[in-house]
Amino acid sequence: MAVILVSNCLLGIECRYKGDGCLCQAVLDLAKDNTIIGVCPEQMGGLSTPRDPSEIVGDRLISIKGRDVTFEYNKGAATALKLAELNKVDFAILKANSPSCGHGLIYDGSFTGKKIPGDGVTTKLLLENGIPVYTEEQIDEWPVKPKGYKGNQA
Repeated sequence: MAVILVSNCLLGIECRYKGDGCLCQAVLDLAKDNTIIGVCPEQMGGLSTPRDPSEIVGDRLISIKGRDVTFEYNKGAATALKLAELNKVDFAILKANSPSCGHGLIYDGSFTGKKIPGDGVTTKLLLENGIPVYTEEQIDEWPVKPKGYKGNQA
């Protein structure tokens, strides 16, 4: 049994910037045989739901309306790391492309939908502290798979 840090939105919790969730059944299925620690770094940093979309611009996090939300994102990332350490998580599954949780690809800061290589602030902090991070799109790389998972059938 693994202890897994998971983005709350992937569990179907309506905490994304638009006020919706994005349930990932494979992530939910992991809860049957593993311990899941749910997090929403943006909310844990003090941002509301719904909220203006934000993207990484240089070394800052800026909302589409120009508000600097770097402090809130960093606070949420630090809180997520603390929860991960307290619960001795084995790895994390976080929301792809997010400025907080994205891993490998994030939006480029132009608010045009263009993606660039990079990691969100929470992902970066977890990785810097030795916690492996995956997204819901990287199921074939997860150290633990849901029961019955047969691999990518593409």
